[in-house]
Amino acid sequence: MSTDAVELDVGQRTVRLTHPDRVYFAARGETKLDLARYYLAVGEGIVRALYERPCMLHRFPSGVNGEKVHQKRVPRGAPPWLETVRVHFPRYDRTADELCVTELAHVVWAVQMSTVEFHPWNSRRADTERPDEWRIDLDPMPECGLDTVKRVAHVAEEVLAELGIRGFPKTSGGKGLHVLVRIEPRWGFADVRRAAHAFALEVERRAPRDVTTEWWRKDRDPTAVFVDFNQNTRDHTVAAAYSVRGVPEATVSTPVRWDEIDDVEPGDFTIATVPARFAELGDLHAGIDEVAHSLQPLLDWADRDGLEA
Repeated sequence: MSTDAVELDVGQRTVRLTHPDRVYFAARGETKLDLARYYLAVGEGIVRALYERPCMLHRFPSGVNGEKVHQKRVPRGAPPWLETVRVHFPRYDRTADELCVTELAHVVWAVQMSTVEFHPWNSRRADTERPDEWRIDLDPMPECGLDTVKRVAHVAEEVLAELGIRGFPKTSGGKGLHVLVRIEPRWGFADVRRAAHAFALEVERRAPRDVTTEWWRKDRDPTAVFVDFNQNTRDHTVAAAYSVRGVPEATVSTPVRWDEIDDVEPGDFTIATVPARFAELGDLHAGIDEVAHSLQPLLDWADRDGLEA
């Protein structure tokens, strides 16, 4: 096997991986080839998380200790079997043809392009302006401990249960937690964000010491969890389920069960440990597309609370 390049069979495709021995994660020693093999091991999960969504790529050409490149546009010279979706950016009146994953070879191609993190939109290419996913981002402030994040997660779980909504939790790969909810693609980004804001306010009412929804960072309690409803704004993204994060420890944004949350240690989920977990448990988000929920109850809350789009 050449150290200059290897060829990986991915479904019906062959993807050439150059510089496979380049170390990407200095704290652990894993290489570009290790990263590709990780994504092969969780293939079903990462494809489900990205499927038919415009996807921002976070690239690290010399490894995660080096320069980070945020890439929206698929470069010229990409293989003809790669799929893209065109999105428009009104502020600059420009368009970008972003990666649109429909098979695992697309993910491995992105790794060849030095992608570590995958950040999908919460809408799909059938209608990029109407999200089908609502994202609850529990973002701890600098002095907030993991126990607080876990308490707030259970409050969010309680509110979702009362709404009859099924949420799918995952670690962020950092210090926070995300909960993903499939929604009917009936509303634009402004309404989805408004609904998310109403939900965040309800969580704050129930746990006022643990939660902040303050818009400005300087106004937030540094010991609290920010329920970041802004992640539902157009062109805002979070790391996908099963995405590796661009940190030396190679942590992974990992689906978890609600009954696991109290025992979760996000640092335990890495490219070295998640494949065995995936092999044992399968994709814990496998049922996420079975039900699409209505946002109308949350929009009614937003009307009640006087929240503007």
